[in-house]
Amino acid sequence: MNIALLGYGKMGKTIEKIAINRGHTIVLKIDKDDTNYDIKKADVAIDFSIPNVAFNNISNCIKNGIPVISGTTGWLENYDNAVALCKEKKGAFIYASNYSLGVNIFFELNKTLARMMSTLKQYHVSMEEIHHTQKLDAPSGTAISLANDIIANNGNFNNWKLDESENFTIPIIAKRIEDVPGTHTINYESEVDTITIEHVAHNRQGFALGAVIAAEWIIGKTGVFNMNDVLNIG
Repeated sequence: MNIALLGYGKMGKTIEKIAINRGHTIVLKIDKDDTNYDIKKADVAIDFSIPNVAFNNISNCIKNGIPVISGTTGWLENYDNAVALCKEKKGAFIYASNYSLGVNIFFELNKTLARMMSTLKQYHVSMEEIHHTQKLDAPSGTAISLANDIIANNGNFNNWKLDESENFTIPIIAKRIEDVPGTHTINYESEVDTITIEHVAHNRQGFALGAVIAAEWIIGKTGVFNMNDVLNIG
């Protein structure tokens, strides 16, 4: 499989190593300032770029008939446009805020716990996410996904806010610490006890492996998908 890497930072380099180890070929390595390249060299593209170029990367792939896997966060104001373009062009597209196989299991655990806690109004939920200092967006896309899943499955909360606590709102504390790949902690706290679930990434390899698995899975398919489709969960 010929892979284009759109974004060649730390994640792009980790994806490159895993893809090569799985027998694939990297035919393009595009940094943020590169615009003169032929995406048609690739069978599939994996986008881990930056927020202000992600939508252009995704659109270029879809318009040229190249399936695209995107893990860039912070661009989702254009997500509906990407979905509409994919449907119009009969393309193939996966966006996930996190491609780690463990995190996607954690997403399902979070939804289940949110439903279980929905009648227990004495518990207030809060969230903390910690990432490396190079991460540009806050809160993380994973934290936003977790918060939105709580809102959709619990009924006691209707919003989330960064570093703020209000009624019916999930506060998200975002910390940036050197060399932390990603930690997400969710607390349900009452006067008598606290229930906590947590996912701790030990390195970037889990994110990269999931992205390569998604790229392998999407070949030959048409539509807009997510990691639940790839992993057949949820």
